[in-house]
Amino acid sequence: MRRWFVLVAVLMVGVSSFAELKLAAVFSDNMVVQRGQKVPVWGWADAGEIVTVRFSDQDKTTKAGEDGKFIVKFAKMVANKAAQELVVETGGGEKLVVKNILIGEVWLCSGQSNMQFPVSKAANFDKEKVAANHPLIRMFLTDLKASTERQADCTGVWNVCTPENVGKFSAAAYFFGRELQQKLDVPIGLIRSAWGGTRIEAWIPMETLETFPTVMAGKALDDEQAAKFDAAVAEQQYAKQLEVWKQQAKQAKANGQTPPRRPKKTVHPHASQQYTANLYNAMIHPLVPYAIRGAIWYQGESNTGSFGQAMLYRDLLESLATSWSKAWGNKSLFGTKNFPFYSVQLPNFKAPQTQPSEDTTWAFIRESFMDVHQDVPNAGMAITIDVGMADNIHPTNKQAVGYRLAQQALARTYKMGNVAGGPVYKSMKKDGSTIVVKFEDIGSGLVAKDGALKTFAIAGEDKQFVWADAVIEGDTVVVSSSKVAEPVSVRYAWADNPVGCNLFNKEGFPASPFRTDDWAPVENK
Repeated sequence: MRRWFVLVAVLMVGVSSFAELKLAAVFSDNMVVQRGQKVPVWGWADAGEIVTVRFSDQDKTTKAGEDGKFIVKFAKMVANKAAQELVVETGGGEKLVVKNILIGEVWLCSGQSNMQFPVSKAANFDKEKVAANHPLIRMFLTDLKASTERQADCTGVWNVCTPENVGKFSAAAYFFGRELQQKLDVPIGLIRSAWGGTRIEAWIPMETLETFPTVMAGKALDDEQAAKFDAAVAEQQYAKQLEVWKQQAKQAKANGQTPPRRPKKTVHPHASQQYTANLYNAMIHPLVPYAIRGAIWYQGESNTGSFGQAMLYRDLLESLATSWSKAWGNKSLFGTKNFPFYSVQLPNFKAPQTQPSEDTTWAFIRESFMDVHQDVPNAGMAITIDVGMADNIHPTNKQAVGYRLAQQALARTYKMGNVAGGPVYKSMKKDGSTIVVKFEDIGSGLVAKDGALKTFAIAGEDKQFVWADAVIEGDTVVVSSSKVAEPVSVRYAWADNPVGCNLFNKEGFPASPFRTDDWAPVENK
């Protein structure tokens, strides 16, 4: 009898320690594999299990570690539009088959709500839906998860682009991918990992954030709140708020009005999508080291709460781009230090500009994107100062956003064409009572769209800006005003929502807002 109990115990231990064969979620039907790079494939099996992985005429065999994880790396492959299968088998007879796989270009697409913003809400959706028969475009939609610990895996599925399901795709990412697919003529994989209303700090690894004292101070405050958090009290407060909302919504409906926004539950600070590094841990780290070409980024709105946040954003954005590139091994097609990282400079928004220069957090955030574009290897930006909406933080013209992101990639990463985007401020020179401004990325020349140049402002030592006359002379813009005899600074489109900013290059890309000074922000009254 004793031997029987020992045998049962051994069998139970064997069952409890057995790990079902599993691949990381991103390795699933309809996926796209990156061409031209070594391709890691990983998953989990029983500890010590022999695992064989087959794909595209390559076989790789390895052994699962003590934690059950295994990983193999396939040699570089060329693009292939023909559907293939990935087969994984263990020595114990388990088998997984991933179907309908293509080989092409893969991009990570991340940020907050304007990257999460679906095609179904974009301009001209009815026409876009009918035309969305693109079987060579696939998008992996990650679920929204947050964690204080780095997660081994995420959840999500790959979707083939069809008229029936394109509506749920990220609009900015889809229009970016569509342009790439048309120009490169290879399959395009887009990994959308985005969460609305989130700050950049949540998307950066903790070890990187530790170099920012103000970020760590904010984390310390969150930790204090976490120590005091009472789930029962939070639940009671939410129940009361919900009852009030129900009555308000009922009354609004009866009056034919839009009901107020439904209240949200207060979650533990450490479970919040805003907590430092939480989204990197749960929505970026699990994707590493899936082979990708680079990343596109549309975020920043949630970091416009103060001038301090806006001024810090430049360094945080560089840290995000560099830390992600480091996580993926600092590899790109051309061997540059960072992988390609293309971001969306925030568009025009809020009340139209009334003063020559309006120091706003949005203006300084835009400057952060321009600085990173100029200073960080392999980084670029899509300028969107002309496609925003005064009353909508989610502008619907995502076609322009995706197109301009794609031009950055086509020109800088794929070396197709000479113009990546619009004019960007380079330098200034005082010439008597004028200031001569030079630009980079001018393409085949500067133009004033729809008449004389607008939204240029000029100031002397007193820092009092006035509207300026601005004229294109060759590859420069000459700025002056009869009211400023000794100018020292020029600003262009420096406001939340500059009206009529019309400096473009001949290729049709708008110029980035800029300032030539480094004066501290002055809050407008």
